Amino acid sequence: MRRWTALLLLAVGAAWAAPAADTPANYPPVVPGVSLRFPRDHGAHPDFRTEWWYFTGWLQGAGGKPLGFQITFFRSRPAADPANPSTFAPKQIVFAHAALSDPETGKLIHDQRTARTGFGIAGAATQEADIVLLDWRLQRGADGIFRARTPARDFALDLAFTPTQPIMVNGDGGYSRKGPRPAQASYYYSIPHLAASGTIVRGGKRVAVTGRAWLDREWSSTLLDPAAVGWDWAGINLDDGGALMAFQVRGRNGLALYAGGTLRRPDGSVIVFAPGDVRFVTRRRWRSPRTGAIYPVEAEFVVKLPEGTRRFPLRPLFDAQELDGRGGGMPVYWEGAVTTPGGRGYLELTGYAGALAL
Repeated sequence: MRRWTALLLLAVGAAWAAPAADTPANYPPVVPGVSLRFPRDHGAHPDFRTEWWYFTGWLQGAGGKPLGFQITFFRSRPAADPANPSTFAPKQIVFAHAALSDPETGKLIHDQRTARTGFGIAGAATQEADIVLLDWRLQRGADGIFRARTPARDFALDLAFTPTQPIMVNGDGGYSRKGPRPAQASYYYSIPHLAASGTIVRGGKRVAVTGRAWLDREWSSTLLDPAAVGWDWAGINLDDGGALMAFQVRGRNGLALYAGGTLRRPDGSVIVFAPGDVRFVTRRRWRSPRTGAIYPVEAEFVVKLPEGTRRFPLRPLFDAQELDGRGGGMPVYWEGAVTTPGGRGYLELTGYAGALAL
């Protein structure tokens, strides 16, 4: 996934980590055979280099107008001396990002927060999902409902996410490879088909919304393979109750260095894809007038199933869902609401405005 400007690249999105060398000695490695435990693994894993709580989805108000949204909280552990006694030492960093895709405005609006933990302004609990960052918060209650509040610069999101399906564990029991080397991996699970409800405030007007969302949870200690320039990822809630997560990590030649994903069928059975089971095919590109980056905003994931090949064509809610984070020390990437026949979800495209500068 990605990661920083010293740490801010870490905060872009459904990103992944894989190292140029082995995992640094002061971070625990990601290894197969570790069982995920809940609710513990909804909480933070502060020994690892980074992790994220990544919500995406579709909303609509009383008028039925579709909106896409993203709320992401990140925690990162800098490569600092853990024995440093100073309370000002940046032992943990919390970063968060919120965005709204409204086809009436024709562009993505977004905001962010970042702070070191401590001083009562930022923190991430370890036994349950409970992240505080200045005036933003994500919390999972005893009822199992996730609640996020992000009063941003030009908008505010106050949303609840109620699980309607079991957790979907990705990869090999949660161990999810992101590159050709075994250490290039994360612990990874998703919760598709979250029932979303709450309010959006824009221009001083509060609107009640409902919809469907997706949560991606990952934690890792590694960085992208040195040959990688970016990745393409999608999380799709299918109308029949199924769910698709698919990705590829791209090399400098535009080809996949690694690929994978998970398909959960309506009956709850799960297929985990090997690298050769997933292809990302571009159908139409869009050039950003702001950055000049060219994105495959219409594409399809083609996956191999026991019964044959299945295609998931992806079309954007609108083209201009690029996030230009250069003013805040973030990279430029595209992340937006997409449809597929029989489903809706989100597509993330990184590395098209230049290779990620890790």
